[in-house]
Amino acid sequence: MCWGARPAVPDRVALIDYGAGNLHSVHNALKAAGATDITVTADPDLVRTADRIVLPGVGAFAHCRDSLWAIPGMVEAIEQAVRGSGRPFLGICVGMQLLAETGEEHGSHAGLGWIPGTVALLTPEDAALKVPHMGWNDVVPAGDHPLIAAGEAYFLHSYAFTGADILARTDHGGPVTAAIGRDTIVGVQFHPEKSQAYGLAFLKRFLDWRP
Repeated sequence: MCWGARPAVPDRVALIDYGAGNLHSVHNALKAAGATDITVTADPDLVRTADRIVLPGVGAFAHCRDSLWAIPGMVEAIEQAVRGSGRPFLGICVGMQLLAETGEEHGSHAGLGWIPGTVALLTPEDAALKVPHMGWNDVVPAGDHPLIAAGEAYFLHSYAFTGADILARTDHGGPVTAAIGRDTIVGVQFHPEKSQAYGLAFLKRFLDWRP
């Protein structure tokens, strides 16, 4: 008897539910990009054992930060999975901003500190440009990275990251960080779940990524 190859087991994607993310839209976008095993969860044990981790985020840095830290063991589980075991991690919007050392929205608040930098109020050089930065804008890669491609994505934010490990920029009265990352960690300021074909292609690259 001739046995064929075993079918590949799909990666388990943990989409973290901490009350501060657009979970339904992100879940649907991940599914459309090819993910078949997605768990929306606030259980640190499921996050710790997932193959890939996605941290969404909408609203204020302080609220998102406090909500994430309020789940017993969650920050430790993320640390263990990503920085300890090298699992691919994606932070979206405020989920990206939480990678920074500090956020300055409504006071100074410590982030995860995985990427050196600060999240501060967006201040366009052109006073005629409004904040928040809202709508479609270019994503311009800062170098070569397997997940980052040139194109247009949808942004909605009033605060922006300044610091190290910048993977892409956009422009809103001056350069604005669009993506950051190092090792198995990537964060994007834009919303891939709202970025149509560009966003789905980005999420597919994340799901296929083997850093």
